[in-house]
Amino acid sequence: MSEAKHIATVVATYWFVSISMVYLNKILMSSDAVSIEAPLFITWFQCVVTALICWMAGRLSQQLQKSADKLPLSDGDSELSKGHSPIKSFLSQFPRAEYNPALGKKILPLSCIFVGMITFNNLCLKWVEVSFYNIARCLTLVFNVVLSYVVLGSSTTLRTGCCLILVICGFCMGIKGEVRFSVIGTMFGMCSSLFVSLNSIFTKKILPEVDNDHWKLTFYNNVNAAVLFLPFIAYLEAGTLYKALGYQMISPIFWAAMMVAGVFGFSIGIVTVMQIKATSPLTHNISGTAKAAFQSMMAFAIWKNPATMMGISGMFVVLGGSLLYTIVKMREGKMAALSKGGDVEMKK
Repeated sequence: MSEAKHIATVVATYWFVSISMVYLNKILMSSDAVSIEAPLFITWFQCVVTALICWMAGRLSQQLQKSADKLPLSDGDSELSKGHSPIKSFLSQFPRAEYNPALGKKILPLSCIFVGMITFNNLCLKWVEVSFYNIARCLTLVFNVVLSYVVLGSSTTLRTGCCLILVICGFCMGIKGEVRFSVIGTMFGMCSSLFVSLNSIFTKKILPEVDNDHWKLTFYNNVNAAVLFLPFIAYLEAGTLYKALGYQMISPIFWAAMMVAGVFGFSIGIVTVMQIKATSPLTHNISGTAKAAFQSMMAFAIWKNPATMMGISGMFVVLGGSLLYTIVKMREGKMAALSKGGDVEMKK
């Protein structure tokens, strides 16, 4: 396969998984035919699926390594090349998933933030139109800058500030132009944006505790989250789940949708890394912006969401501001790196 075809395949896979995950979660959260009024239970199940996949992938990776170690050396092979093929396989990126309670306790604060992030994200999707979903959650960049200043003491530039103002303007335009505007859904979206920003900041602090292994952190986060959800499900949704025992809870369609959504939730991390590796961080963000626009435009047709010129304009202003923010931050990062390199040369 040529490089161009490989990149196109990876980007198409990222779009398919990301858009499918949003649409399927929307169905699970709000479809009368499929969903149940238990968003916490649905979110909990996705955490369980992700944790199980991480555990199984880690076990298979370990088995591949053991098989490679037992292979005899052939003529011209080195000890390194003998185990190279299995290690390069897809599963080799997953560490052995063993839960250490002491480490799990250290990760618990981040897991609480993670629970808030995925809960508010799904609640937002439950209450807002899919076409408005990206606008409802667009303030992540604003919270990133504010929290980075408050928590990390990081300053921002005028150009970055202008990009954020553009995003906020698009957010206000989107609200003004939304026909089926949901106050509670938008509030959930803002809370989701806040927790996404907190998750990003605290993940950077916690990663060294798991040897900078994102999959190890994913496993611990989802195991912790699965436990944290239980008391809330028991208190808030036990009655709903009991009533659903004779209906959706025994429906093959419901459980098939739940399983597929769980697999997509796990897969989005993989395809994101694949796209960044196949392209670049900037191209990944451009692809994500284009995907968000395509996802929203498709939603107008699939869910028959009423569209207004103000609403569509707000969506594109948000996406444009987000893309400009990415470009500005990457240029500032390159300039800072060049400046640092120049200082090192001067000292020499």
